[in-house]
Amino acid sequence: MEPFVRQFVDYCQYQVRTAPYWRAGMGIYVVGDDLLHVGSPTDCTGFAGTHTGWIGMRVVIRDRAPDHVAEDWDVISETTLWSPHGALSVHSLLGGTTDELADLSVRPGLVRIRAHARHRLHESVRTGADPPEQHELLVWPVTEETGHRTLRTDGRHGSFDQKRAAAAEYAMLDLIRQYDPHEERDPDLPRVTVVRRSAVPSPAADLARRFERRLPAGDREVHLVRTAAHTLEWRWVSATAPLPDARPAPVRLEVVHGVVTIRHEEVIGRHAVMLGLVWDYLLETDPADPPAWEPALRAAATEQAERRERLRLDALEEARSWGGTPPTGRMRSLSHRARALAARDRPLLDRLAAMAADDQVRIAVWAARAAMRVSGLDRLDWIAGALEEVDAGRGLPSAFTELGGLAAFRRLLEDPAAPRTPVTLPDGSSNLQAVAALPALIALAHDDPLGAAVDAVHAAANTVGEDGYAEFLIEVWKRVA
Repeated sequence: MEPFVRQFVDYCQYQVRTAPYWRAGMGIYVVGDDLLHVGSPTDCTGFAGTHTGWIGMRVVIRDRAPDHVAEDWDVISETTLWSPHGALSVHSLLGGTTDELADLSVRPGLVRIRAHARHRLHESVRTGADPPEQHELLVWPVTEETGHRTLRTDGRHGSFDQKRAAAAEYAMLDLIRQYDPHEERDPDLPRVTVVRRSAVPSPAADLARRFERRLPAGDREVHLVRTAAHTLEWRWVSATAPLPDARPAPVRLEVVHGVVTIRHEEVIGRHAVMLGLVWDYLLETDPADPPAWEPALRAAATEQAERRERLRLDALEEARSWGGTPPTGRMRSLSHRARALAARDRPLLDRLAAMAADDQVRIAVWAARAAMRVSGLDRLDWIAGALEEVDAGRGLPSAFTELGGLAAFRRLLEDPAAPRTPVTLPDGSSNLQAVAALPALIALAHDDPLGAAVDAVHAAANTVGEDGYAEFLIEVWKRVA
């Protein structure tokens, strides 16, 4: 027998997981007892007496179910998990695990978990004379999902009502969801069977008529159609949404001594635990009642419609701010000057974007020279020298290329020879013409030829100001046509 190892618990809880990914389950106190709660297809929660600290834990992997229930444990419960890749781990609530309890090898598919516990005492009442708290998990492969089951309870922790409606809501939402982006797809494993038993006063034929119905599930439906006296067919249908399972599955009913057995066969493995929760709910509810999951799905549909409308309005507003047409991804990657240029002349931005890189550089240099000439900056020796460096193919001096040309701006503002002519920009604001012009030269340091052309043309248009930018853009068009 495997020895006990130390496993940390938080808030009296530990978790058993059978998938490498992690997502939120349906929470505790929905389905379970004082030892074991169902969480999702791939996790369940165990409960300890210790609030925060170490317990003894061992996991025993078996080939088949034990032939008896052990006598030397205070509480014993069972549930089923789906292990798509044949791994099982035990974790604390906050995620920590012990090496001996991580990535244990089990047979891929459904596994049955039988949890045992003894000596569950809170640390506030535990004394040195008390034996240590111990838990044991027996794990074996199964082909049938039979639901949560309490085999023994000590009655010390009370009980809670099973929240079948809440569980069914979570289950149906899980059944219809698509894989999350980070989830590894399940391998192609044999299909399984969901089995449920319940005391009923009706014969099997009457039950078949009772369950024959359509279950709405958002933009999907489940059709339960009677195909024989004691047999139904479970079929997912939808005109627009992807189906959780395209294959119809038989549901067989049998009543013996007032106990109905439902066998939902040929089920996809990862659906089994959730379908079991749905059947638990269907067995206890009036067929005339609307399904428990419909309010959540209606709310989700409303939220999705509102989100689509917000996205539509956002797209319209974005297109308006870009001159009436949505920007391309490349345009979005440019500086804010691209949007400003688009608002003035969107076809010009499109034309610049369609040009070859050499032509974009040519336009950028031309626009920079135009801005320097109009502003009078080309009469400053250090500006003229920078233009000569560009013409010689050596690129701009570092004052124009580092930190967005901060050193060049400082020199401009400190240079007593720099022109101080004011200008009203096309957007109606005011600036010094030289300050508006300098970004056109700095734009030539841009790594992206399109970015250089856009920034230089935008700055040059600002330089000529409110009265001259329309005529300037006509000049640009002559050079890009």
